[in-house]
Amino acid sequence: MAEEKAVKKEAKKKVIKPYKPAAKFCPKCGSRMADHKDRYACGKCGFTEWKEKGR
Repeated sequence: MAEEKAVKKEAKKKVIKPYKPAAKFCPKCGSRMADHKDRYACGKCGFTEWKEKGR
């Protein structure tokens, strides 16, 4: 019974993405901005910068 729980727990582990250096820094507060598919977003102050559609 305990072995089954351990196997299920192993299957549920999250995959952690490797760290990549920041492409942009926030012009308002200076922290790193998250690189999303269609925008750059600052999690600290909420500033959002949209990417161009051609990229």
